[in-house]
Amino acid sequence: MAYDLPPIAKLAERLLVDIERAVRAFPRYHKYTVGTQLREQAMEVVKLCNRAWRDRDQQLRWLDGLVWAIDELKVLLQIAKQVHAYQSFRQFEALIRLADDVGKQAGGWKRQQQKHPKGQNPARSAAPECAQILSTCAASTGANP
Repeated sequence: MAYDLPPIAKLAERLLVDIERAVRAFPRYHKYTVGTQLREQAMEVVKLCNRAWRDRDQQLRWLDGLVWAIDELKVLLQIAKQVHAYQSFRQFEALIRLADDVGKQAGGWKRQQQKHPKGQNPARSAAPECAQILSTCAASTGANP
């Protein structure tokens, strides 16, 4: 596709890729339990970002879901840390910081949509001032007698 994603969607994709790499190195038991849940939740975050970006009519609804999905992802990241699934604390720290950044952007995006539901420029979403039809056949027959 040839469209530019917003920074939050790019960051969510980066988080998904980093989680995939981290889960690949999990011990076998954790790879198929908490690792699978982490991967699925990170994919859900990416999907909700894209839906919120593309479905402007339902944007606030998708942003609510996105904020909840990021919070659930953070909980899963914490649980994986508690069961010692990561190779190092540094790996966990990098993932939780990325998830926190995505969460901050989603919260800001949601607050912006609550303040300005139609965007920051309300005139843009208003009805156009020009008529849709500039001339008709009847107008052109009487214009030049």
